[in-house]
Amino acid sequence: QVQLAESGGGSVQAGGSLRLSCAASTSSYSYYCMGWFRQAPGKEREGVATIDSDGSIFYADTVKGRFSISRDNAKNTLYLQMNDLKPEDTSTYYCAADPRHGAHCSGGYRRNGMYYWGKGTLVTISS
Repeated sequence: QVQLAESGGGSVQAGGSLRLSCAASTSSYSYYCMGWFRQAPGKEREGVATIDSDGSIFYADTVKGRFSISRDNAKNTLYLQMNDLKPEDTSTYYCAADPRHGAHCSGGYRRNGMYYWGKGTLVTISS
């Protein structure tokens, strides 16, 4: 069982930045595919970015060039640096972990889901 706890959400104006963190309670953290997902009211949850155990990174087209995902395996922590935020980035952001790698981490999660989820942190961007 892996427990995930997000932090760092808040309210900022468009063009601003936020950094989200996700602390994972597992000694095998470095083994997991990790990802950030978001869900806006009335919309389906979507993948934002994932990072595999080998460091491979994948971004949704909507955040490429603005968001940066990283992981600190020594601290069991996942990060999402969000720059040039837009009102359409307003969502609850979730951290997720999965022991599957490769194709699953790069996009297969859309069909097969992720094993472990945090409770989310709210990000609100005002225009």
